[in-house]
Amino acid sequence: MAVDTSFPPGNGYAAFAELLETLFVPLGLSCRRVEVPEALWRTPEAAGARINVIAAPAERRLPGCGIYVHTDTVPPGDGWTRPPLALAREGERLYGRGAADMKGTLAAFYAALTAAREAGLPLAFDPVLLACTDEEGGLYPGVRYLAEQKLIGCEQVICLNGGAAPRIWAGCFGSIDFAVTVTGHAAHSGDPGPHGVNAVEQALPIAAALMALKEKVEARTSAMPAPPHFGGAPLRARLTLAAIHGGAKGSALPGACRLLVNRRVMPEETMDSALAELEAAVAEGARASHALDVATRVVGRLDPVVDPDAGGDCWPRWRRALAWGFGWPDAAFARYGSSTSSDMGYLRAAGVSGMMLGGLSRPDNHTHAADEFTTAADIAGLARALLAYLAAASIPSGDPA
Repeated sequence: MAVDTSFPPGNGYAAFAELLETLFVPLGLSCRRVEVPEALWRTPEAAGARINVIAAPAERRLPGCGIYVHTDTVPPGDGWTRPPLALAREGERLYGRGAADMKGTLAAFYAALTAAREAGLPLAFDPVLLACTDEEGGLYPGVRYLAEQKLIGCEQVICLNGGAAPRIWAGCFGSIDFAVTVTGHAAHSGDPGPHGVNAVEQALPIAAALMALKEKVEARTSAMPAPPHFGGAPLRARLTLAAIHGGAKGSALPGACRLLVNRRVMPEETMDSALAELEAAVAEGARASHALDVATRVVGRLDPVVDPDAGGDCWPRWRRALAWGFGWPDAAFARYGSSTSSDMGYLRAAGVSGMMLGGLSRPDNHTHAADEFTTAADIAGLARALLAYLAAASIPSGDPA
């Protein structure tokens, strides 16, 4: 967590790649760095080399099982009562940005490999760590580049960007990050003259049009089964005005204002139709604005993931591994989706037939918020599940102790 990989901007990937090499090379994995070309990922928010790491046995003898993690986090944000870029342990709780989403999962994978190595445990799969960039809203996620370059090297992947829950993954919504730049003309606020145009004020009709679209969008519901903590309520499409940036001081009219909108797209919708709605709303607002220019740009995109458990026979084994690792009874498992998003959609096109989901997030552990935490017990449970899945031995039942 001390290596800041927050996106935006994503400046810490090189330092994090070096850390991963330090951890996993001694465990017998060979690390390969794969950099995404800048022309693919460059946006105003992004900076720094996009370095992904593939860590796998130097000599592959077994079928590969990909272990996916994204190495970026959201920025720390406000409201922390503990240092966000450090580990703070209080009893069972482990606090810090990325503790649950999702650097803590790397600790679980490291623990699983360490235990297997120390015990001389025969494995059924070659573990292949896929440590990827720009899941948290980037224009060109690292896993997409690995998939398109045919570098995944596995027919099945365990995505650790999920929760510590007895869940069978039914998929997730898509996500669009959509930037709107409103251009005015900077001037003295006390004497703007004939040419001054306040970009923030001229952005307000556009923001209002987007809020009107939000009401329409969020009336739509999906047939994808909702998580248990929704209490029977359905998953809904979502539109969020996530950021407004403009101006610096009271004595100056801002010459530019930038809006950032996030749109969560249901599988029943299309990404193109969602983008068209956003463009139409901006155009409607711009007609009521006196801005000198209004420009739009997609700065992040993740397509929906539908029926990830439909291919291969990996889910029954992963379900048994999770049950043993966390001590969950078989009856506790439920199949449900999410209005959050994933970059796993790129893997199906790359020939990955089995996509599984696990992780450390829980509804109450402040993921993406201040004082994010996971627990030592959940890290241990995930490590046991990974160890059970990768091992050649049959997965036992009963108490994992």
